[in-house]
Amino acid sequence: MYVAKHVEDLPPSGIRAFFDLVLGMKDVISLGVGEPDFITPWNIREHAIYALEQGYTSYTSNKGMAELRKDIVKFLDWRYGLAYDWDSEMLVTVGASEGMDLAFRAILNPGERVLVHEPCFVAYAPLVRLAGGEPVAVVTTEEEGFKVTPRKLEAALKKGTKAMILNYPCNPTGVSYTREELLGIAAFAKKHDLLVISDEIYDELTYDFEHTPLATLPGMKERVIYLNGFSKAYAMTGFRLGWVSGPEKILAAMTKIHQYTIMCAPITSQMAAREAIRNGMKDVQAMKREYNRRRNFIVASLNEAGMACHMPAGAFYAFPSIRGLGMSSMDFARDLLEKEKVALVPGNAFGSHCADHVRISYASSYDNLREAVVRIKRYLEARRG
Repeated sequence: MYVAKHVEDLPPSGIRAFFDLVLGMKDVISLGVGEPDFITPWNIREHAIYALEQGYTSYTSNKGMAELRKDIVKFLDWRYGLAYDWDSEMLVTVGASEGMDLAFRAILNPGERVLVHEPCFVAYAPLVRLAGGEPVAVVTTEEEGFKVTPRKLEAALKKGTKAMILNYPCNPTGVSYTREELLGIAAFAKKHDLLVISDEIYDELTYDFEHTPLATLPGMKERVIYLNGFSKAYAMTGFRLGWVSGPEKILAAMTKIHQYTIMCAPITSQMAAREAIRNGMKDVQAMKREYNRRRNFIVASLNEAGMACHMPAGAFYAFPSIRGLGMSSMDFARDLLEKEKVALVPGNAFGSHCADHVRISYASSYDNLREAVVRIKRYLEARRG
């Protein structure tokens, strides 16, 4: 009786619920949690240590250190030709996840709808609900390459829709979009006067073509809430640091909520992030090359084993099919864990229609991936008799 109904009705994270089963098990190869296996590069860690030694232990501006915001704005201009005002259009957050939460709370009135593509990151629909909105699933399929298209969006559109989410490269599918594909999505958003929350946290881990930020397209900067951060590309998950850029009025509203809930992101993390964004690209490119090597290996191996798997264009996830095995993704994941000590994520964590897929993270060492493939093949052979 003391818990709010809308919170009580939320299911627990499908990722974390499954990995509670893994805790305490020995000799498990975990290909589940979406976290780089690389340690944060030394120069970034050293910057954090030095900041503490110098006595940087205070609050910062609610929006984040001015120096960091200026660094991010400078980086975005250099990297993508994307221009933001460092003071009025930039907010430093506790990970991109906080930025997503702030965005929904800042823009949604009770009952307003948000288009959410599926498969998608587990937090999107729950965050919409927590902000009083209604998520509307835009279902994509393997046969369509898990791609969001204007046709799909039009079919899902309902009265009262205010915004849509776009995550690319995508967690869990690794799908990303060329500039031409994004132009079609942008035209849909403009036609229906929708805001777009664009989660581009994996932008630097795009393998086959250059990443195009949605906000760089004509007429889109004023309707895009652009989320990014340091966790994935820079291997800084534990620093919990992200940023949001977007229209001044929306950023002001998000900052207002941030002031009352978080105050500011940790100063040590902000100091480390300054070093990352100024001097981190060499390490980012080295990690990207290794992820690409693992990507090619794991996808080829899964297809060879009979688990149909499309080639992800980015991030560090594969999303193979388990069709034909006569079991749900949860049953498959539990059985594989019990019999072969390989942990991966059941597909239904990423959408109700994804029960015939599983997510495999290749942010694990090459040796771990090779051993995992041996175990998965052995399991499949036994299962098929």
